[in-house]
This record gives sequence, C-alpha cells and structure tokens, in this order.
Amino acid sequence: MQMQLHLLLLFLTAVFVAGAPAPPPATQDELRSLLEFKKGISQDPLGKITDSWNISTSDPASICPQFYGISCDELGLVTAINLDRLDLAGELKFFTLYSLKNLRNLSLSGNSFSGRIVPILGSMYSLQYLDLSSNQFYGPIPEKINDLYGLNYLNLSNNNFTGGFPNGIQNLQQLAVLDLHSNSLWGDLGVLFSELKNVQYVDLSNNQFYGSLSMDNGNVPSLVNTVQYVNLSNNKLGGGFFSGETLMLFRNLHVLDLGGNQLNGKLPSFGMLPNLEVLRLGNTQLFGPIPEELLEGSIPLKELDLSRNGFSGSIPKINSTSLTTLNLSSNELSGSLPPSLGNCQIVDLSNNLLADDISAVQKWESPIQALDLSSNKLTGNLPNLTSSFKGLTILNLGNNSLKGSVPLILLSSPSLTFLDLSTNEFDGTIPPGFFTSMTLTHLDLSNNRFTGQIPLQGSQEKSLIELSPYPPMEFLDLSQNMFTGILSSNIGNFRRLKLLNLENDGLSGELPSELTKLSQLEVLDLSNNNFKGKIPENLSPTLKFLNVSGNDLSGKVPKNLNNFPDTSFHPGNPSLTTPSGKPSTGGGLSPQSANGGKHHNGKSSIKIAIIVASVVAALMIAFVLLAYYRAQIKDFRVKTAFGGQTNLTTRDIKHGISTRPATSLSFSNTHLLTSNSRSLSGQSELGGDVVEPPVHAASSVSAIPNLIDADPTPSGRMSFDSPVASSPRFVETIEQAVTLDVYSPDRFAGQLFFFDPRPQVSFTAEDLSRAPAEILGRSSHGTLYKATLGGGQMLTVKWLRVGLTKDKKEFAKEIKKIGTMINPNVVRLIAYYWGPREQERLTLANYIEGDSLALHLYETTPRRYSLLSFSQRLKVAIDVARGLSYLHGRNMPHGNLKPTNIILEGTQYDARLTDFGLHRLMTPAGIAEQILNLGALGYRAPELASGPKPVPSLKADVYAFGVILMELLTRRSAGDIISGQSGAVDLTDWVRLCDQEGRGMDCIDRDIAGGEQQSKAMDDLLEVSLRCILPVTERPTMRQVLEDLCAISVV
Repeated sequence: MQMQLHLLLLFLTAVFVAGAPAPPPATQDELRSLLEFKKGISQDPLGKITDSWNISTSDPASICPQFYGISCDELGLVTAINLDRLDLAGELKFFTLYSLKNLRNLSLSGNSFSGRIVPILGSMYSLQYLDLSSNQFYGPIPEKINDLYGLNYLNLSNNNFTGGFPNGIQNLQQLAVLDLHSNSLWGDLGVLFSELKNVQYVDLSNNQFYGSLSMDNGNVPSLVNTVQYVNLSNNKLGGGFFSGETLMLFRNLHVLDLGGNQLNGKLPSFGMLPNLEVLRLGNTQLFGPIPEELLEGSIPLKELDLSRNGFSGSIPKINSTSLTTLNLSSNELSGSLPPSLGNCQIVDLSNNLLADDISAVQKWESPIQALDLSSNKLTGNLPNLTSSFKGLTILNLGNNSLKGSVPLILLSSPSLTFLDLSTNEFDGTIPPGFFTSMTLTHLDLSNNRFTGQIPLQGSQEKSLIELSPYPPMEFLDLSQNMFTGILSSNIGNFRRLKLLNLENDGLSGELPSELTKLSQLEVLDLSNNNFKGKIPENLSPTLKFLNVSGNDLSGKVPKNLNNFPDTSFHPGNPSLTTPSGKPSTGGGLSPQSANGGKHHNGKSSIKIAIIVASVVAALMIAFVLLAYYRAQIKDFRVKTAFGGQTNLTTRDIKHGISTRPATSLSFSNTHLLTSNSRSLSGQSELGGDVVEPPVHAASSVSAIPNLIDADPTPSGRMSFDSPVASSPRFVETIEQAVTLDVYSPDRFAGQLFFFDPRPQVSFTAEDLSRAPAEILGRSSHGTLYKATLGGGQMLTVKWLRVGLTKDKKEFAKEIKKIGTMINPNVVRLIAYYWGPREQERLTLANYIEGDSLALHLYETTPRRYSLLSFSQRLKVAIDVARGLSYLHGRNMPHGNLKPTNIILEGTQYDARLTDFGLHRLMTPAGIAEQILNLGALGYRAPELASGPKPVPSLKADVYAFGVILMELLTRRSAGDIISGQSGAVDLTDWVRLCDQEGRGMDCIDRDIAGGEQQSKAMDDLLEVSLRCILPVTERPTMRQVLEDLCAISVV
C-alpha cells in the first residue's frame, strides 16, 4: 500500500511539473530599457553591440536576451551589464536602466562614454558593483549615489568629475572598494575618512582633496581596522604625517601611497606594521632622518619611495630581506654609501650628497638590476663589478667626480641596457665592447676626457649577423670629449639609433655616407668638430633636430634638409651653401653690418640722429624727473607704527608692481633686443656695439633713442632694482613716450644646450628666435621674458646683461651645476643659449604660472589677490626654507634672495625660488653690483657690506630669509624707513626694537593678528626671523630654520 502511494505521488508530481508554465523570459520592459540604452551608444568600432543587441538575432527560446555583455538570473531577469574596453562612445542616458530591478553589476570601464551621472542612478537599489572608470563622464557626483546601500564596489576613476564628494557615504556600510582617482574632486579628507566604515581599498589619488592626516584618539575612523590599500597621492593634503600611535592601528595595511602632497614634518617611528609591503612618500616635503625600522626588516616592506623630500643624515643600515625597490633620490642624504643593500634589486640614491669612493659598491651582494647613483659626490676609479651585478640592466653614475679608465662593465653585466657615465672625469679609450653589445640601448659618455678613436669598428657586420641584424643602440651621446680621428663608416650598422650626439669631440675627416642608413634617427648633433666635405644626401626622414655647425663642411645643403634653420649649419662651414642659396656669413653679423657701406648717406643720418637724440633726451629727462617727483609725493604715506610715528614707504616702487598690461614682443629676427645703449646722465653710446633683449613700447613714436638703459652697470646707470627704474609710473611714462630702436642678427646663430639629454620640451634656437614673447620683469642680471613656442609650450627666458658673464668655459661649468638643481621649491633651468656675440647669453626655464611674493604682499588697490592669511604666509615661509635648504645642502647659495624672486604658483601658493646661483655666472664686478642692489633693497647681510670682495654665502641667504620672514609678518617692505620714538629705523631694527621692548605683536600686520593660538605661532615665527639676522657666527643654518618653522603649529 505504501509503495502504491509513493508511486502515485511521483506520478502526480511529474504531471504537475509537466503542466507548469516555463520560467518567464525577460520582461518587455527590460528589453525596451536595453534597447533605449543602446541608442546612447554612437560608436561601436568592434560591432559588439550593433551586431548582437537586436531582438531578431536573439534566440527566442532563451530566457535571457542574447545581447553581448548581458547576464541574467534563473528567471531571465537582467543582473549584469559588462561592456568593458570595447572602444564604445556616446552620451549615455542612465535613466533608461531604471526598470532593471535586479541589476547588480554595471561595468562600462575603458570606453569613451560621456555625459553626467543622473541622480536616478542612486535609485537602482539592487546595484552591488558599479564601474564607470576610464571614460569621459563629467559634472558632479550626485548625492543620491550614497543611497545604494548594497554597493560594495564603486569605481569612478579616470573621468572628468568635478566638485566636492557628496556627504552621506557612511550609508554604504558594505562598501569595500572606493576608487575615485584621476578626477577633479575635492573635499576634506578627515570628514571623508570618518564616514568610511568597512572599506578595504581606497584610491583618491590625483584629485584636490585637502585636510590633514592627524587623527587624535577620539577621532580615529573605523577604516583603520579594515583598510588594506590607501592611495592619496597627488592631492593637497597637509598638516604632517600620521602620529606613531595612529599609524600602529593600521594593522591590515598593505599599501600606503601619499606621494605628491604637502605633509611637512618628520616621519614618526613606524613600530610594528606586520603587513605593510609598499610605502610611497615621494615629494611630500618631509625631512629629518630616515626611520631605521623601514630598512632593518621589522616591517615586511617590498617597495620604499622617499624621493624628492628633505631627508638628511646618513642612510641607515639596510638589513631587510624583503625590500626589493628602494628610492631615496633627491634628498639631502650625506655620508657614505650603505655597506649593504640587503636584497634590493632596484636602487635609486641619485641627487643626494653622498661622498664616498665608488669602490664601495664591490661589497654589495644583492642581486641588483637597476642602480642610479648620479648627481652625488662620489670619487675614485670605477672598479670591476662583481657577480652581484650579473643581472644589472640599468647603471647611472653620471654627474659625479669619477676618474680613470672605464672597466669592461659588459663582461660582468651582460644584460646591461642603459649606461650613463656622463659628466665625470673618465679618461683613456672607450672599451670596444660597448659597441658590440646586443643589449645596450642607451649609452651616454658625454662630458668626460675620453681620447683616441671611437671604436665603432668593433661593430662588424660579420659578428652582428650571427646575433641580430643590427645593434639595439637607440641613444648614443659621446659629446664633449677629446677624441681624434674620423667617424667610422661602421656608424651605419647602428640602424636603430634615434639620437646621435658627437658635438665638440675633436673629430675630423668627411662625414660617412653610411649616416644615411640611420633611418630612425631623430636627433643628430655633429657640431664643433673638424668635419669637412659634403653633407650626405638623404639623411633620415624622421630627423627632428640637426646641428652640423662649427665645422668646415662645403657644398650645398641637401634638399631634404632645407626645412632646418640656418642655425643648424652656421656659424662655421664658410663654404657651405645654405637652403637660401647663399654661403655662410658667419652668423654673427647684424643686417646693418652685413650691408657694408650701403647706408644711404649713413654719416649724415647718424649726425641727424645724434642731434635729435640729444634734444629729445634732454626733454625726456626733465619729464621723467618731474614724473618721479610727483610719484614720490603721491606715494608718501604716514602710518602709526609706534603711535604717531611716520612711515615712508615706497614698496610699490621697489617691487615694480604695475597694473599695466604686459609688453608684447618676439624673439624674431627683427625683434632681438638691441638698443643704442644710453644712460640718464646723457652719455651717448650710439656708436657702441651693444645688443640687449627686445623691448616694445606702447607708443608708435619712431626714431627716438632710448632714454633708459636696460642694463645697469657700475658706471652709474640706473639699476632695475632701484626705486626709480622699477617704478610702474616711471616705466609707464617712458614707454608711452618712446619706442626703442631695434636691430639684430638675422637669427640666433649660437648654441643651445639642454641639461637633460632627453628634454620633455625639445626646440631649436631658431624656434626660440621666432617665439612671441613678453616682458615679465627686469633685474640687475638682465631682462626676463615669457616666450611661447610653436607648440604652445611657455618658457621663461632670462637675457643676461652685457658684460656680466664669465668666459664660455667657466660659464658652461657653472651653469651646468645650476642645471642639476631639481626640487619642488626651485624653478629648474632646462637649457641655456650661448651666442657668438657677448650680448647673447640666455638662460631658459619652464614658465611657472603665478606672481611674485612681492606682488601678493604689496599689491595696492584694486587688488587682484586677496591678502595672504597667516597660515598661507607660514606655508610660503616653509616652502622657501625648504628650497633654500635644498640649495644649501649642495653648497649653492641663492645669492639674490628677495620677494621678487619667489613665485607663488597655483591656488595653494606653492613657493618656487628663481634666479638662484646666477652670481656663479658673473664677473666680480657683476657680483659686486648684485650685492649693492641687495643692500639698497634691504636684504644684504651686514658682513657683505664690510668685506673687501664680498661674495654671496649660505649665511647671507639666511639673513635675507630672516628679512623676508619679517615682511611676511608685518607686510612692510624691507626698504621702508619707519619713524618712531627712537628715530628713523629700517624694518629689521624696528622689529628687533619691538621685540626687545616686549611689544612684538605691535609690529604684526593687523590683517592677520588675532586669536590666541595664532598669536603664539606668530611669536614663534618672529623669534625665528630674529635668529636669522643675528651676527654671522650666531646665525642658524637653513636646515635648522626649516625644522623650527615646521614645528610651528597653527590650529
């Protein structure tokens, strides 16, 4: 009976199942939603959507539409849309997906979709995974997105989102991954972190988040217990690093990247972080010693990046067996090379102050793959490398003081691909193995003392055929050596070369026709040798830079080189016919002098010009003096510093502040600055051969000689740093009344030298000569211009005054040292130009968007900038101190420190130092004049006034920095004369007197005074400034000053 009942139940069950309806297919609403969503896709190059998102092609028997990238659940309801990396484009309408009630996964990454994220997306409550990364979405992130309570993965990175991140992310309790990197989002990091609960992965890098990492015991977010990956790099964070106590709470942290922020301060003890594998703190303005536990092995670090900071002291002993990548470059580390590298494979200690014999590397036993020790103070002979270097692929020892012959490096390091031994003192012959290597792609031996022939003959076709058709060499720089002989025809075997630089090598003979085999060549510099004969026909069609000037070549320039400027062939090569069809004129003569005696009654014209100039000069001098007198009367102001005391201020004049538009000009062949140099004393120099940078006046008045000499000299002509010459009213008056005579060479005919062998911006002297430009300012060194190259890249060009600079050899030696200064708080030089005539000496740097500290402090109404707050002024002080500390660590005095040489960049007012070290390029007379100008403005240290032959020094910089600190606190110019009960005193004496009488706060700028906490910080800053102006033997170092400033706290 039971058996019968069991069979009956089975039968009924079978009948019920057979008669039940099949699971319903996707609803018509969902199909319509998908097809409407498809309409927003305008480009589908792979055809994935176009070909498959059609009802006609979908299997009617399937419960889920057979659309590419669509997944459904067992009931046929859409649960996922995955269209990653299909090169799709279009402006999506997200509201079309609202009816997909079961959609859990929406992934559209790696396409080119655009449009805004609409709030209705936050009503799709089923979403758990949302990835819109690497598209072109824009606009703000809607607050409704924080209503997706089930979301555990949110990736909006690499888009164009803007605005603040919306509040309410604490609603996303299940969120494990938050990736917002590479947008323009902002917000207080502390607030955002406090709302994150159980997140494991956070990437907010490359945005504009601000705030501090400080977390007191009562405000530690819960994410410290769960987070494993944190990347906050390249934001605007400040306020120091995590405290040691807080840091130890991140027990599960594997990766921490805070690079590219403004943290300031020292690193705490890291204690025990049992899971930390990657720590990146590059360019975060940290300083002090490197914590020993980071290198000793108590933390399982695999990668450590502390580059581009201010860490000092010696490198701790490296005992870690887990650490494989170590980057300590661009700090102020000193002492010896570490005795051991542990297990490190990639090591960068470049751009520090390490002083040791290079033979110390023989003791290293780690399996090194990449080693960079460039730009240190290493000495000695390069030893034969040990077996530890067998896997070495990159070796950079450039810019040290290494000497002797180069050993057979490739025998011990057969896998080497990159070798840089430039700017040392190596001598002897080059090992031929460099040119038979089948791995080496980059070889830089420039700026040494190598002799003999270049051993290209080692690269025989026979030996090469066995291994590879051609050597893999792409970059070959042997310039600035002492070779002899010819350039071998074997150069044609290096057919993968993109750069070949043999400039100033002493080579001779004819250029080999095999150069035409270098079909991938982009840069070719054979200048300043003794080559003769013709230029080979059909050089590489990919050639972007060519320089064969300074040789003895002849014949016609090949037709395929006609697009290169004349500076590619001249000066030199007197028998070479240029693309214009004319032989060289030497490249250094102006059009006027080249015309010989064809002056159209030149003597008569000169006499008339002199008479006219004399009359006009007398009238203009009278007019200028009247204008200056009226300006002085108008700028006389009375202030109550002590209570009724008088303050004579000329800060607007001293700092050259003007609201007039920038003067436009260009460096083209008719606008290279050359003026008939004159002085206010009426001395006529019309017959002199003086060429200066170009100036265009606002007026179109012509044939009137200059009344103002653009270049001050010790002979009594006015300096641009003087109150009169820098006065905006004075300059404006002159420029409205006259125009400057302009004559020049046809083009820049000298040499352009880049400090980086592979500069980010590549251009020629001809490009520079054609660049539109405008005057930014003038100083005792010369005139500063903003030049815009053809590609839109902007440069600052300093045209140095005539008679200031040393000879070419000394100039090149010193400016190369200046060019190695790389720090976030200094403006690095990228190149310099040395012309054939004395007046053509230029330094070039990337243009920095921003104005000087002088303008921010002393700008008069109507103001373009709001007044700097105290915290902003303190930040500027720390930035400047950090830049000075970096320079001083390399024994590089700034030498001309004043507010006009401090640029505040961007909305955060990041301070950058300019014009540093230029005294090293100057003659003793030029240095003396620079120091006199500093004295007139109030920044000269007392010891420079009393010495017989004063030169800029590190301690003199500290004094000038102390004066600038006083200006930041008082908003009074260093040159102001302040009258009080004790008589008239300058700024430093006044501040010192206030402090001695216990009234330090009386001298603080009223716009920032106020608040007990800020008053304490202001007192501390005032104390630092006073220590900076102590007698020279009692002054602190800039390193001490920087540490004192970073210790000042502002709440």
